[in-house]
Amino acid sequence: MYDTIIIGGGPGGYLAAERLGHFEKKVLLIEENYLGGTCLNVGCIPTKTLINSAKQYAHAQDARKFGITIPEVAFDWGAIQSWKNEVVDKLKSGVAAQMKRFSVEVMDGRGEIAAAPSGTAPGKVRVTAPDGSVSEAEGRTILIAAGSAPVMPPIPGTAGNPLVMDSSALLSIKSVPEKLVIIGGGVIGVEFASLFSALGSQVTVIEMMDDIIPFMDREQTPLLRRAMRKVDFKLGCKVEKIENSTVHFTGKDGTPGTADGDAILMAVGRKPVITGWGAENAGVSAGPKGVTVDEFMRTGAEGIWAAGDVTGRSLLAHTAYRMAEVAVTDIVRFLDSNSGLQPDAMNYAAIPWAVYGLTEAAGIGMTEQDAEKQGITVRKASVPMRFSGRFAAENTFAGQGAVKVIADAKTEKIIGIHAVGAYASEFIWGGAPIIEGGLTISGVKKFIFPHPTVCELIRDALWELPG
Repeated sequence: MYDTIIIGGGPGGYLAAERLGHFEKKVLLIEENYLGGTCLNVGCIPTKTLINSAKQYAHAQDARKFGITIPEVAFDWGAIQSWKNEVVDKLKSGVAAQMKRFSVEVMDGRGEIAAAPSGTAPGKVRVTAPDGSVSEAEGRTILIAAGSAPVMPPIPGTAGNPLVMDSSALLSIKSVPEKLVIIGGGVIGVEFASLFSALGSQVTVIEMMDDIIPFMDREQTPLLRRAMRKVDFKLGCKVEKIENSTVHFTGKDGTPGTADGDAILMAVGRKPVITGWGAENAGVSAGPKGVTVDEFMRTGAEGIWAAGDVTGRSLLAHTAYRMAEVAVTDIVRFLDSNSGLQPDAMNYAAIPWAVYGLTEAAGIGMTEQDAEKQGITVRKASVPMRFSGRFAAENTFAGQGAVKVIADAKTEKIIGIHAVGAYASEFIWGGAPIIEGGLTISGVKKFIFPHPTVCELIRDALWELPG
């Protein structure tokens, strides 16, 4: 019998397995597709690898600005794909090595809860192997980490159209499309727009909302769009149908429009996987928004926890990591009343996010519009990225971007930090201890930031505020 059976081998699942192994628990990890999940295999990692290749290509084209002469600059899409695959394979091997290190048993197949743990009776999970054979495993506890899947809306002309694809398919496309139409201006759509426009594709992004990345701060979104000047954004537009390679849409004023593409990316978001793993057999509450969990990642069904995208709370790999850690602490305390572990709880107030492209965007905490909705009067300040010596040296003074800080005017506590520009994804984490710690304008002004860096713009922005 296992101490814990984990259904799903993505970030939440494999990290939970590692942490449970650290506590010397006997763990079974069941993964239907590929160890590492969407993020490692067909999401975060391959996308960022391709984007980095596009960055190198763009930098080489601009090398003369920095005193470097390159006679001819070109890219090899096949070689770029090979490098992407090499990165993914090596990192996937690393995850497998970690499973072995912590004595985690990994099974290929689809895991489905047959019975929930109850009292002293163990939970039962059926495993259907790739060859169709079925086995059953017993565990004292179960962790659901089934992940999420792309949303494919029922737009007329989508079904059976070989040009319409999700992000997984576009990652492995055989050649760079001359024209690419992206339906959806969220994170996935914007990242692919940045990637392929840098490689020469004519990219059109059709977004139903009034702007891209709806959760971004409203003063920052235009900066990101301006940096992506090669992309044609159709905002406030609804896609009506797709006819072969032509996407038909309607603007807010009712004006019809079309966009043609050699490839059409459907990037309207992802949804939690709530079927196929036995929610109904386990008494787990799971709806379109995901599995219901409390702050300890308990599902409400005895002996069953959930972590990651399947909860629908925050579809980010790093959120899944933290959820897994919270769940593991609670599972270990459940398994061993003498573990000595203190209770841990999930906090969603300061989860950083990032959009990766040739120009990055990142944020943590509240946006200005979030604060308005909550009736919070704010103090705010923005400073251009070019005020950073390092940014100017590496990106020229024409580089786009800014760092914005938001504080509660009453308490002077910093409640949001947002950035558009190079390195944004790397320094945004610093906002977590600032926001979670309830630090004030005057307190953070006293921090010593390394120089020359881009992160010191946080302090520069704070000095634009009284306090």
